[in-house]
Amino acid sequence: MPIKVFRNDISQVKADAIVNSANPDPIIGGGAEAAIYKAAGENALLFERKKIGSIAPGEAAYTPAFHLSAKYVIHTVGPVWEGGYKGEAAILRSCYENSLELAQSLGCKSIAFPFISTGTYGFPKDKAIEIMVNTVNKFLKHNNMTVILVVYDKESFKISGSKLSDVTTFLEENYFDGKSGGNYVSVIRRNRNLERERALHHREQEVMPDDVSELLNKSSESFSTKVLSIVKERGLEPSEVYKKNGLLSKKIYSDMKTQGDDYKPKKGTAIAFCLALELELPEALDLLARAGWTLSSSKKIDLIVKFHIVHRDFNIRHVNDTLNTYGFASLDKYEK
Repeated sequence: MPIKVFRNDISQVKADAIVNSANPDPIIGGGAEAAIYKAAGENALLFERKKIGSIAPGEAAYTPAFHLSAKYVIHTVGPVWEGGYKGEAAILRSCYENSLELAQSLGCKSIAFPFISTGTYGFPKDKAIEIMVNTVNKFLKHNNMTVILVVYDKESFKISGSKLSDVTTFLEENYFDGKSGGNYVSVIRRNRNLERERALHHREQEVMPDDVSELLNKSSESFSTKVLSIVKERGLEPSEVYKKNGLLSKKIYSDMKTQGDDYKPKKGTAIAFCLALELELPEALDLLARAGWTLSSSKKIDLIVKFHIVHRDFNIRHVNDTLNTYGFASLDKYEK
């Protein structure tokens, strides 16, 4: 089940568990925490919170929710951002992990999170949303729970919404499962695609030579030849290509160059070359085809890769984050 994003006051959200980004000590802070206490009933909630005592960063504990539209309030303490060198990311990840596990043990079917640590604690919002999305989706692979991210300010909503919904929208507009009617693609769009495919096939038939040897002579450059040609045309050093992302390496580049026309990369490796060379979609599809691969509209994993290329986001870490968010393995595991 995907993460839902609401722009709202978290104290007004209905869920089995509402997460309070709490102070370590049992006191009523500001912002969302103050709103939660006020809506629940300050005295009653604070009384229960004092029974818990201090909470260490990354840990989680629960109290009744009293007058909130929830059964429980889960209190978790997020990290104060100090440049990212003091384990802040690991602590934030623990906030989500421990809150989700606690909600699961309480039998909750839904949980609402605030944007933990991104307010006065200063955690960068773009980094925080990646941690939240990756951690929650890892949990949702093995558990069934509705997870709601509640953001209050416009900037946070824009960051979280774009991370989660842009890819979903792209998938919905482009995915076709091959069944009658498809899942998302309209009949009109599919018919247009078929018309384009027929036109392309017709053009290919027109230029198809009669003799096999003549056909073979017309064959295009191999994957490795094309890569080296692009590198040369753009005046790049080999290291600028294989150091561009974590999947490529000097050995892979060397193997490609040494094996020449016989080099057949795995699909993830071929995609990594497209990203490293920052190819536009037609160029990327052309290069992939030279290795016997394509980006199919019937495979969501392919569409996610296509999404990043179309939006000129060639950062392989971003691609892997999105793949993981939607339950897929990273590109280094992508072989078909």
